Parts: sequence; C-alpha cells; structure tokens
Amino acid sequence: MIWELGGRVLHFGDQVQIMGVLNATPDSFYDGGCYCEPRAAVQRGLEMVEEGAAIVDIGGESSRPPMYGVAEDVSVAEECARVLPAVEGLRRQSEVPISVDTVKAAVARRALGAGADIINDISALRHDPAMAEVAAQAKAPVVLMHRRGTAATMQQNTHYADLPGAVYAFLEERVRAAQAQGVERVAVDPGLGFGKSPEGNLALLGMLERFLGLECPLVVGASRKSFIWKTLGLSAAESLEGSLAAAVLAAGAGVHVLRVHDVAATLRAVRLAEAVRGQVSC
Repeated sequence: MIWELGGRVLHFGDQVQIMGVLNATPDSFYDGGCYCEPRAAVQRGLEMVEEGAAIVDIGGESSRPPMYGVAEDVSVAEECARVLPAVEGLRRQSEVPISVDTVKAAVARRALGAGADIINDISALRHDPAMAEVAAQAKAPVVLMHRRGTAATMQQNTHYADLPGAVYAFLEERVRAAQAQGVERVAVDPGLGFGKSPEGNLALLGMLERFLGLECPLVVGASRKSFIWKTLGLSAAESLEGSLAAAVLAAGAGVHVLRVHDVAATLRAVRLAEAVRGQVSC
C-alpha cells in the first residue's frame, strides 16, 4: 500500500512506520504543556523527523480519559491557534507527512490548507458531519479510530460481549461509510485506551492481526497509556519500557503505523524485532 501525498510518499509494507505524537495542548495526559508555544512545537517536530518519524501527528485538543481530569472543550478558533502555527512552521522546514489530530472539519480544512496531509479523526467521521466532505474535496487520507462514547464518557462502559468483534465491525462500517462519502484512502485504528478496560486493551494488543482483514493501513497507538503503566504498577513517566514492548508486539502482528511519543527508542526496538523476524524467515 502506498499513499502519495503531494510529492510526499508513505509506503506501508514490511517495515512499520512511526507516527510521532506532537501535542500542542496544555492538558494532554503525558506531555501536555510541553509544546504549546509554536517554536517549541516545531522544534519537537523536527527532532522527531531526525529520530526517524515517517509522520508527525499534530493535535490541539486533548482526548485524555477522565482519570486525568476532564479535558477542556476547545473552540475551533483556539484549536486552530494551537495547531496551525505548528503545521505551518514544520511544513516550511520539512517535507515529512503531517497529520492533524482533530474531530472538527473547520480545523481539518485549515490545517490541510496550511500544509497538513492526513486527517486523524478519533471519532471516525461521526463527530462532525462535514469532515468527510473536507477529506474528499482535499483527497486527504483519513485515520478512522474506534471509540465508544466521547472523551468524557468513554470509560463509563467498557464491557463488550465480543470486544475484537465489536471493534472490527465498527471499523468495517466506518470504512464503508467513509468510502461512500468520497474518502478514497482510509486507515484504521482499534483505539487502544479509548473505551476499553485495561484487560480489554491487553487482549486487543494480542489480536491485532485480526484487523489486517480490513485491508487498510493499520495504525496503533499504545504509547504511555494507562493500561501499560497500571499493568506494571508504574506511572506514565515510568512506562517507556512497557510502551516499547507494546510497540514490538504490534510490529510483530503486522501493524503498519505506530503512533508514539518516544520516536527514536521505538524505532530502534521495532527495527531489531523486524531484523530478527527477517532472519527467522530465511
């Protein structure tokens, strides 16, 4: 699978691609407040490119779960004020593919105009009815994620009779809906940490191959999430090793893109795992 993005190309093949997380927010669960200032955000984006990120994912509204405190509601104007300078600054200095992490069509439209290439919509085009039209008109790929409820409600009901089956069916329906609305290129994300119990997240992490059946690029974000550090009895700040283990497991399952905070460390871990797998298959 290949995405051509205005002269920039993404290959989804034998090697997993790294999507670096760039939160231009004051309240994201792990690094909120670190990159609110545009110069700091652009510098971090450039650092991630140097570390090997194939995509930089820029977001201006936290989707953290309620356990960290309710995330603030952000207006279109405020979200654009956070995101656009980072997109514009990074695009001026790098040709790296940029995704914008937003559920608002107006933010996505302006970010694409500022140089972004991809829309990462954690609502899977359900929050804003205009999002599909924005993506279709711009011919922009969209990442569709599974989430039950909203950021404020998603952890209120984490019971599923068949978790992988429910996530698969949801993503399959959203892929069809996106394509029916003219969105030509989509990726899917099972939404680790969004509306699942810690045990459910661990189970999904062990079943990622199943989602390759959707025949779309598969994106997974486990980095620093609470199901990792709670399992280990640690904190988010102490969860690097657990995040790397999750990344290696996901890469081994055939995931195409890993959305992570720690680009360099994750890339080294998964490249070694891929080298081992390559030797075993000889």
